[in-house]
Amino acid sequence: MGDRPREIETLIEMMARLPGLGPRSARRAVLHLVKKRAVLLIPLAEALRRVGETVHECARCGNITTAEICEICADGKRATGELCVVEDVADLWAMERGGAFKGRYHILGGTLSALDSVGPEELRIPDLVARVRAEGISEVILALNATVDGQTTAHYIAEELEGTGVTLTSLAQGVPIGGELDYLDDGTISAALKARKGF
Repeated sequence: MGDRPREIETLIEMMARLPGLGPRSARRAVLHLVKKRAVLLIPLAEALRRVGETVHECARCGNITTAEICEICADGKRATGELCVVEDVADLWAMERGGAFKGRYHILGGTLSALDSVGPEELRIPDLVARVRAEGISEVILALNATVDGQTTAHYIAEELEGTGVTLTSLAQGVPIGGELDYLDDGTISAALKARKGF
């Protein structure tokens, strides 16, 4: 557009590619950054540069880190024999927020999807199988999303780990703590009913 410098247009276009931001939200964010140049824009640009130069994937699990091996993989206390498999880093962070899991993680980098041409080699599934064999893993916990692609991926992993002697488990699904039945979808109620246990 003629009323905006090309640099601003480029920044808006790049911001609009971020999840949760469309062109209008990106435009508002960029205008706010420019308005608060000294306290927001310049420090943000510096933080982005530092992250771009120093942050990469953990060589073992796929977490993001500034070292070769992330803190979780390097922590000897977490070598419990339990390996929690998640789709991405955000899922690892969610599990860590709960504070209940004390083992290690393996990040797949997504899920199998025939529509998007994502096969096992595009994910870290071969690395997972190698880790199970090399690290003496006793239990693999599949903490994948309850979507068609997530469940397809879980079944594929189960087949790949067959014969390794590892115990394979998945997260329980159903009614969340504080949830009211009237507000739950049919799939959640059905999963909760199938996973019922003694009272």
